[in-house]
Amino acid sequence: MIRRSSVLSPPPRLIIYALLGCAMAIGEILGAHAICAQTNPPEVTTEQVQAWLDEFSNWGRWGPDDELGTLNLITAEKRLDAASMVEDGTVVSLARDVNKDTAPDNPQPIGHSARFSGSRIGWGSDSYTINYHGYSYSHIDALPHTGVGGRLYNGYSTETVGENGAEKLGVQVMQHGLFTRAVLIDIPRLRGVQFLEPGTAITREELERWERESGVEIEPGDVLLVRTGRWAKRAQDGPWAAGRQLAGLHASTAGWLRGKDIAAIGSDGITDVLPSGVEGFTHPLHQLLLVGMGTPLFDNLDLEEVAREAAARGRWSFLFSAAPMRIPGGLGSPINPLVIF
Repeated sequence: MIRRSSVLSPPPRLIIYALLGCAMAIGEILGAHAICAQTNPPEVTTEQVQAWLDEFSNWGRWGPDDELGTLNLITAEKRLDAASMVEDGTVVSLARDVNKDTAPDNPQPIGHSARFSGSRIGWGSDSYTINYHGYSYSHIDALPHTGVGGRLYNGYSTETVGENGAEKLGVQVMQHGLFTRAVLIDIPRLRGVQFLEPGTAITREELERWERESGVEIEPGDVLLVRTGRWAKRAQDGPWAAGRQLAGLHASTAGWLRGKDIAAIGSDGITDVLPSGVEGFTHPLHQLLLVGMGTPLFDNLDLEEVAREAAARGRWSFLFSAAPMRIPGGLGSPINPLVIF
């Protein structure tokens, strides 16, 4: 069932009052709308992350030889339910145009050369050189993208990854793609701002509050999309060194994510807040999700248009489809995910 909500729509005119750390936005007709001061995330230690790798682990859940991880949660029934969500056929891409220019958030721009030859009948060809991991290109992180203590997801050794790629868990195992329901969580909208400042941590309390106010509960096998407004910030203020500062989820949200049994997670950043605030783990959610839970990540998505479409409809869940390149042993792939309303 598709749930619609106008609860998160801002009132027509707002007067902001500070009261005991909570701002009250008073609308002319819609009454009081509370935008509470954000809860500071709890401190997370190296030892806690190490413990969570075991506590939240999916190793062995789908057998000792499993290479799909939480993509196992996208069942045939889940796909059929997701397909039934399509109403008017509007399609939105979640990928950005590939940036060919050097910038603080794109130090290694794509190499692209093309040629066209022939007179009566001509032919064109081109080639690409791309290091898609990082902070610019929309891509999916496959499970062997990171390891902890010499181990990848499901206990596979990091020694299975070499110059020719990964012997296990390579992106080609996602050959059937992801076709499922997605849920958008728009944190700037929740906070009543255009975008989050770089380095802003998103807390578990905010994720739970979005569920309550939107009326949309995240279900097993969903793809979770978290908007921070990164590209709105970049459009206004220009690029910055995203590898040093990005808004994102705090490490303490890991238990909540595990409890939701999501199939994958995507963000307009890299899911992790940077800096992480966790000594010894610059990207703790990457390790907890990819290694511990076996959950792929979509990085550097563009969630601006889908956020506008979702808000206009009062609808925060929809059909999601994405298929990575079938590169044997690949540690990920550039990708153009689509949502369909």
